[in-house]
Amino acid sequence: MKKRSKWTAVGFALMVSVVGGAVHAQQLKNENLLVGMPQGFKLGFKDSKNGMNMQEFIPAGETVQNWTEMVTVQVFLSRKDLQPAPFLGAMQQQWAGACRGSTATPVATGKVNGYDAASVMLRCPLLASTGKPETTMLTAIKGNDSFYVVQRAVRSVPTPEQFQTMKKYLESVSVCDSRLPSRPCPTVK
Repeated sequence: MKKRSKWTAVGFALMVSVVGGAVHAQQLKNENLLVGMPQGFKLGFKDSKNGMNMQEFIPAGETVQNWTEMVTVQVFLSRKDLQPAPFLGAMQQQWAGACRGSTATPVATGKVNGYDAASVMLRCPLLASTGKPETTMLTAIKGNDSFYVVQRAVRSVPTPEQFQTMKKYLESVSVCDSRLPSRPCPTVK
């Protein structure tokens, strides 16, 4: 995983005020996951329980039960005990148990804006619950306040273009903290 210095995504819990049709720039406060909703996607599911906030984004016109692509964002609030590589290693084991013949890339570790991070790609040739192949890429980032996991999946064998889209999307994910000069948050317009 390479170190990233630019943020190309939008804040996860971003608040933009619209007054009289004009959008005003705002500064993000505290620690924020920077992740954008892909173009043409919509919020399909949102839940918050047991200290974990989750959102699932799917293409417009699809449902969370029947989707071709999905982005899942999880924020584990105040979970300073979680570590990116072991977390994704456990997910690899769960994936292997749920999908016969599955494969996984080795968990890659690195830094994202100074935070410990890890990523992995998981492939299932035929998911029993759907009867379709599924490929997913995940990035986990250990923030100072919370633990973040972003996943982009396709229910197919990805084309080279889909693979690049998934990879670039996860490379754009970051965490910032307005309290730390070394990890500043972008001004959002």
